[in-house]
Amino acid sequence: MKRTFIINLILLVFLNLLVKPFWIFGIDRTVQNTVGAHDYGMYAALFSLSIILNIFLDMGITNFNNRNIAQHNHLLQKYFSNMVVLKLLLAVLYAAIGAVIGLFLHFDAQRWVLFAFLLFNQFLLSLVLYLRSNISGLQYFKTDSLISVVDRLLLIALCGFLLLAHRNSFTIECFVYAQTIAYMLTAIIAFVFVYRKAQFFRLRFNAAFLKLIVKQSYPFALLVLLMGLYTRMDMVMLETMLPTGAEQAGVYAQSFRILDAVTAFAYLFSTLLLPMFARMLKHREPVGQLTHLSFLLLIVPTLVFVITTITYKTELMTLMYHDHVRESAQIYGILILSFVPISSAYIFGTLLTANNNLKTLNIIAGGGMLLNFALNYAVIPRYGALGAALASVLTQYITCALQMFMCKRIFTFSFPFKSLALLLLCCIITVLLCYYGKKMLNLHWIYTMIYTMIAGFCSAFALRLISVKDLVNTIKKQELQ
Repeated sequence: MKRTFIINLILLVFLNLLVKPFWIFGIDRTVQNTVGAHDYGMYAALFSLSIILNIFLDMGITNFNNRNIAQHNHLLQKYFSNMVVLKLLLAVLYAAIGAVIGLFLHFDAQRWVLFAFLLFNQFLLSLVLYLRSNISGLQYFKTDSLISVVDRLLLIALCGFLLLAHRNSFTIECFVYAQTIAYMLTAIIAFVFVYRKAQFFRLRFNAAFLKLIVKQSYPFALLVLLMGLYTRMDMVMLETMLPTGAEQAGVYAQSFRILDAVTAFAYLFSTLLLPMFARMLKHREPVGQLTHLSFLLLIVPTLVFVITTITYKTELMTLMYHDHVRESAQIYGILILSFVPISSAYIFGTLLTANNNLKTLNIIAGGGMLLNFALNYAVIPRYGALGAALASVLTQYITCALQMFMCKRIFTFSFPFKSLALLLLCCIITVLLCYYGKKMLNLHWIYTMIYTMIAGFCSAFALRLISVKDLVNTIKKQELQ
């Protein structure tokens, strides 16, 4: 199972490295520079709100389905038709709740149009994620990897054309409409694949079955809601609490963009690990080695990336944006620190989910939501986007520490003193490389930053935090199976 994880992780990361950075830094960034901080900030706040409300669209079905299909493949034929009906019913509920929220927040005409399309886009994305949960649950990881980048490829093509051919008339609405087209085509592709594997599909309303599924999946739903609140409420609160809220949300979005990009790569680990952990736990196989391996494979590049990009935060923001560069650099230097607990949580939170420790996760997430709301309420009026960044970082570290503690307690992991000492040494080496590289290397800062990242990552291999020999041997053994 560990060897399978490595091979599929390499494929998944490779495909996403080809596509997602170009989308985020080539298209998404250009859109913000084109439409301005105010319009993009309005979009970012509405987008965050649509994600927070996503719980009413998913109800935890995706994670529940992923774990169940991974453990019992034969359930696909039984679940598929009923699950699609449930998704459609939840879409109606989601739209109704969104409409109530829009009335409560007194949306103007522009916000109503944007929010309506963003809600529909979230439905399409939720449908794609549900379909992908079947694909990964059946262990078709390569197919899942390919589908994970289809929407971004389509968006790059659509938005790229609009920005090149109609740059002067490009609006934030064009950006949202392009998303709708891309997500719809991706949903069709994923549906066709799952339909062929299920070999049966008929829309029908089975009240007893739907009630059972909702009852079993609601703990997943609560977890998604609570996590969505403490990870996405920042921009919503910024936009609603301040007189210049849309602009502040736009500045925060500028600072958040790199974190959002690298978090997407960390998320790839959880998409692979959840069905693997679920199957291993079902067969009572030890998960300690896979947990340790996946943690090191993720946390080493995370730490190197965080340290290096903080060193060059001003240069990065100057390269990416036209306005609010200095403020964005200051916020980014704080916000990117949360990448460390976010990455760690994608390992340990996924393990707790696979083990069905949802009550534990919900208690932690509920505490995180209350803490984040209280901190934002206290600091946003005085410090704006900078205060929101500080609140987010503190919340992420506390919730991650609690998840790690619970994993150690439930699975009786031994404390990895040696690995933690080597991680600390790797961080010190990376800090020194950044300091002397910036002071002494007479090169353009981009080359210096890249060289520093490579050197910092290589130091992990030199310290044997990650063993090349072990990775090569496990891949060779997998190829022989």
